Amino acid sequence: MEDKIISILNESIKVKEAIKDLAPQIRKVSEEIIKAYRNKKKVVLFGNGGSAADAQHIAAEFVGKFYKNRESLPSLAFHTNTSSVTAIANDYGYDIIFERQVNAFVEEGDIAIGISTSGNSPNVIKGLAKAKEKGAITVGMTGQTQNKIEEIVDYCLKMPSTDTPRIQECHITVGHIICYLVENELFE
Repeated sequence: MEDKIISILNESIKVKEAIKDLAPQIRKVSEEIIKAYRNKKKVVLFGNGGSAADAQHIAAEFVGKFYKNRESLPSLAFHTNTSSVTAIANDYGYDIIFERQVNAFVEEGDIAIGISTSGNSPNVIKGLAKAKEKGAITVGMTGQTQNKIEEIVDYCLKMPSTDTPRIQECHITVGHIICYLVENELFE
């Protein structure tokens, strides 16, 4: 059993080491978020399952704090309002739960981040497409395989793995890096 634990940890370390190749894209996404916040805009995030948890986690870091005691930064995770999610799913279908919320809350210049390990979640794709239509900067966080999200977003942070747990670990690592960079730049 210990051999399996060590094997899993080594695989996780290997994948995280490969994130270094995403540094230029992570910098660009961070700069877009910094610019949006300086222009009094917001960041919205959405995903399903573990990706929803990551979206919620990142939104909380912006609203609360990452390292510094500072002003709150406006950020929302769209899956957290269960009444909206279940009403939209019941009345219109699950595929548009994020699209409807983007339509209600996203404005030109906002940042919309859709998280999907496969990059092919229909509701995340529709939410990102609507955000782009509304003039938001769109960011996808996916795994490394070719996917539909990368075809529609301004930036796609493709984690260097095809294994869902490793992709999710990378998503939160990259999210933490972005939170650090944004906070550090806005609150020196």
